[in-house]
Amino acid sequence: MEVQALLITFREVLEALLIIGIITTYLKRMDQAQYNKYVWLGAGLAVLASVGVAMLFQVVFTGFAAMGNEIYLKIGIMLVSTILLTQMVFWMAEHSKDIKGNMEGKMNKFISTGNIVGMVIHSFLVVLREGVETVFFFAAITGGNIGAALQGWGALTGVIIAAVVSYFFFKGTMRISLKTFFKVTGAFIILIAAGLLVQAISMMQDVGIIGSVVPHLYDITWFLPEHSIDHAHYVRDYGVEPLLSGDIGIFLKALFGYSSMPSIEEVIAYIGYFVVIYLLTGYQPKEKIRDSKNTTEVTTFDAQVK
Repeated sequence: MEVQALLITFREVLEALLIIGIITTYLKRMDQAQYNKYVWLGAGLAVLASVGVAMLFQVVFTGFAAMGNEIYLKIGIMLVSTILLTQMVFWMAEHSKDIKGNMEGKMNKFISTGNIVGMVIHSFLVVLREGVETVFFFAAITGGNIGAALQGWGALTGVIIAAVVSYFFFKGTMRISLKTFFKVTGAFIILIAAGLLVQAISMMQDVGIIGSVVPHLYDITWFLPEHSIDHAHYVRDYGVEPLLSGDIGIFLKALFGYSSMPSIEEVIAYIGYFVVIYLLTGYQPKEKIRDSKNTTEVTTFDAQVK
């Protein structure tokens, strides 16, 4: 859970800081730094609103738990989080090239019209989106206990790393292609999304929402149990230790949705998810490929913000 929390907060906080950083850097370069306080005001209000969303979400989840419907809410959270994580990766892949131009265009419009309220609202919505997504993802990886994710070392570490990386980006001492950067972090996010999808399917099968043609396609508990309890049961039943510890299985299950005894539906969904992602990201029309060859791509973040 902690590694998942670290990756999620790192990605979400960094995305928000990059956008806010682009806006404030542009305003400073245009000698309009007096507007920066309104940008940070909107960002600060969004953080408070995100905390409020987390508290409200926790109340709703507790209500479902009291009615005995907790498992259904967990399934829903995992499925929604899978969609949001996937959409987030595609959105950043699509907008990483022109995000600076879009932000500058909006700021020019706000400055020329003196629309300070619009500037506050814009920065508020940018950060709020990341905050709400983080709440959903934390609920998914903790089974609804958002506080557990916030109290662990993963979330705080992710925030610190994102702040440090953002600082060096804007200081110009770190030269990394935005496109490459988001591809790498996006790959980890896709793995987490795939894991949440198969865990949701497994839970739906456990409660009988969907059935299974082959409940256990294979069994590699002898190699790597998915939980310490499975480890103990294997030792009890066979009198020998599995090759790897169940604690490793817990880690891999939390991070990537690992299962030592998956159903055929889980395996198909897991493989199918990556096939669909590959088809959606790997296919480019010939016209788009031809146009991209004639376009000079900005290759460093430093070049984008200066």
